[in-house]
Amino acid sequence: MPTAGNRPWTWSYEGYDAAAERLRETLCALGNGYFVTRGAASEVLVGPEHYPGTYAAGCYNRLTSNVSGRPIDNEDMVNLPNWLPLRYRIRPADAPPGPWLSPDHPHLTEHRQALDLRHGVLTRWSVYEDEAGRRLGVEQRRLVHMGDPHLAALRTAFTAEGWAGAVEVEAGIDGAVRNAGVARYRGLADQHLRGWETGAEGADTVWLSCHTSDSDIHVALAGRLRATPGRGVVPRTRLTVLRAFHTVVLPVTSGSTAVVDKTVALYTSRDPAIDSPRHAAVTHVVQAPHFRQLMASHRRAWENLWRQAKLEVPGEAGRILRLHLFHVLQTLSPHTAELDVGVPARGLHGEAYRGHVFWDELFVLPFLNLHLPEVSRALLEYRYRRLPAACHAAREEGRAGAMYPWQSAGDGREETQQLHLNPRSGRWLPDHSHLQHHVGSAIAYNVWQYGQASGDTEFLQTRGAEMLLQIARFWASAAVWDPDLGRYRIRGVVGPDEYHDGYPGAAEPGVDDNAYTNVTAAWVLLRALDLCRTLPEAHQRQLFEQIQLTPDEPERWDDIAGRLHVPYHRGVISQFAGYEELAELDWDGYRRRYGDIRRLDRILEAEGDTVNHYQASKQADVLMLGYLFSPAELGSVFRRLGYPLDDDIWHATVDYYLHRTSHGSTLSALVHAWVLARVHRPDAWTYCEEALTGDVADLHGGSTTEGIHLGAMAGTLDLVQRGLTGLETREQALWLDPAPLSELSTFGVRIRYRRHWDVDLRIRDEQVRIAVPESEQAAVRVRLGERSFSIAPGTTRRLDLPDG
Repeated sequence: MPTAGNRPWTWSYEGYDAAAERLRETLCALGNGYFVTRGAASEVLVGPEHYPGTYAAGCYNRLTSNVSGRPIDNEDMVNLPNWLPLRYRIRPADAPPGPWLSPDHPHLTEHRQALDLRHGVLTRWSVYEDEAGRRLGVEQRRLVHMGDPHLAALRTAFTAEGWAGAVEVEAGIDGAVRNAGVARYRGLADQHLRGWETGAEGADTVWLSCHTSDSDIHVALAGRLRATPGRGVVPRTRLTVLRAFHTVVLPVTSGSTAVVDKTVALYTSRDPAIDSPRHAAVTHVVQAPHFRQLMASHRRAWENLWRQAKLEVPGEAGRILRLHLFHVLQTLSPHTAELDVGVPARGLHGEAYRGHVFWDELFVLPFLNLHLPEVSRALLEYRYRRLPAACHAAREEGRAGAMYPWQSAGDGREETQQLHLNPRSGRWLPDHSHLQHHVGSAIAYNVWQYGQASGDTEFLQTRGAEMLLQIARFWASAAVWDPDLGRYRIRGVVGPDEYHDGYPGAAEPGVDDNAYTNVTAAWVLLRALDLCRTLPEAHQRQLFEQIQLTPDEPERWDDIAGRLHVPYHRGVISQFAGYEELAELDWDGYRRRYGDIRRLDRILEAEGDTVNHYQASKQADVLMLGYLFSPAELGSVFRRLGYPLDDDIWHATVDYYLHRTSHGSTLSALVHAWVLARVHRPDAWTYCEEALTGDVADLHGGSTTEGIHLGAMAGTLDLVQRGLTGLETREQALWLDPAPLSELSTFGVRIRYRRHWDVDLRIRDEQVRIAVPESEQAAVRVRLGERSFSIAPGTTRRLDLPDG
């Protein structure tokens, strides 16, 4: 863990630890929503301890690999040319030049780095000393500009101690990069770039351009190098096919400081209003302001952004939450609203999951809805543009409506791998996770929640309605009537648990009647019926004609929404039909043998067994229902289905799965913390702590080195914002049902609710304080327990929390 000190807005590390460097590179990455660059040292190239990587949102490419004799296509988020390289060495006046220096060199005597979360600046300090006692102090500040999405910059200051001469600096752009950041992918094709060209523009600017091999996205970077003082310092240019570099020699005397500024611009052919990426990059970097001006405008942009996403939590939990929010905003910033991109599960911070879009938006958009709703809408537009692909996928499976892919990337086709590698056994295994059709319900949920929080009826009644109705259509076509049960069933799916992708010995993959899948399908059908009833007549007629919705379809939706099968056993909700027939696992025995059993599936497979034999879940599955829905709403859905769900049944269900979950996903601790805050509050903090530290302590065995877990990070923010406040946005009101933990009982959030900006919610001393800023808007309606309030703009109310 980093050092905390007394600086709640700083994430810092004292000393250099090569073994921890890749984790620090992930957690100290900088970005602006358009691109992110890992926090690798500028002096190093790719190696066991280092992985510099730069990733532009939505920049994917497809390659074919040979896996176990089979051709396998994978589409990856592309590692772009490395703009970081800047290395240096001393040239004493009385001795030959020294070695090129880096944190890995034995001359390093001091090192620390600090990430300024408030302003998005990474600073590194190093001191080197050679055998003759010559010391060189190096301070480097790095930014990826939050105001101008195409710019990044490095300022490196060199201070000589006890010697005179010069510092030689070599800086440039390296195009010799591959996608090699995930060890288990290294047997796969990884060369996504080709067609490199390099050149120079004037004395201080070089450029490199290339394009992706299949998607033909053209990429260009231009770099400008200027020294201070610059009198007599003329950069020398060195160009090769794959690299464009400058070299400068900076005179120094003992105690003096020389500074070199490197400014970089990045463009791709996906960008609008440009002649070409190369011309745009060169022009932009040539015209870019001095580093000091760039830093000032960058800091202002971050300050403005923090005002829109204010979250106040005291102590170490608050510091970690700021880091989480920082990385969410770097991945999904206001610039995202101008892009055709989804929510990458591992951020733009690394190559795990190939940069694909899963269901993680389910944990991200509810937070963004109340801070940056224009970004939420853009992320939903990404799904809308791929609605035709989802409808095509459904038709290919003999279904109606839209079947969204479990993994999405460029064009919306299913990108889930056909095989996956178990690192424990070294075996490539069939992957059936594409059967997680519940991703469609996640998209529908986000459409609905966005509409409720933002009041954007134009989107909800047009594109949002089209998506939601097509997803409802899919569920209706997937539901099959079982006359013996007298209910509809949805067969052959994989639930959020992911471990169980089939029944023991079954010839076909998938399980039947996954409770989460069926209940959320019923919810989608009910919301689709709500839309059918409330759409303005003109919108309804146009939409029904557009998607050719027949009058009998809503009638069938209504029937299915009341008669989908939800299995029960021993007084609890079954994860899926037949779950209770599986064997019990010797949990204590496996913990004694293996210690960390989060990835129980890999352990069992390496033993020649399968988790499909056991009542063991990777992550919350049934309990996800308690994450998505308030107790009142979940009870309403179950009543509509004709099933009992009182407190006793739900509490027993929570307890049952709590003892049968390995928490092999970072999302699992988050969901359990959320659910336990309502069911058994004393136990919630243990899971809350794990959710908070999952990435910063890399609890999942090195996975954070491959990229952050964006859903878990955003989910911890939403745990404070909605989970502990019980905040819902429905029926044109803010509904509150606070459940503060004793360890987290004082906190504040600032939200943007419909046309009201900067609504403050603070919980402290068994009270909730709500402040609505001055405006011309109507009063904000608030429901707290059985009480209802109207809070006029420019006023503040303090309300006592209900007992409980």
